[in-house]
Amino acid sequence: MQKKLSEFSVGEKGKVVFVEAEGKLKRRLFDMGVTPAVEIYLRKRAPLGDPIEVTIRGYELTLRISEAKKVLMEVE
Repeated sequence: MQKKLSEFSVGEKGKVVFVEAEGKLKRRLFDMGVTPAVEIYLRKRAPLGDPIEVTIRGYELTLRISEAKKVLMEVE
């Protein structure tokens, strides 16, 4: 099943299928390691839902919801 990273629940994990962002945002996400086939685990969500903290490639990364909406995931 596929869904956006922004729709994940805490504790859920999956693999990146596609990054829908364009231009500078796509480059920024790729530079942070958000590339196709990489596994992402949602560690925590801020009290108001934005931002989220994920574990990717062995480190913790904080993303805004607007950025997470651009990442299409395959849920395990």
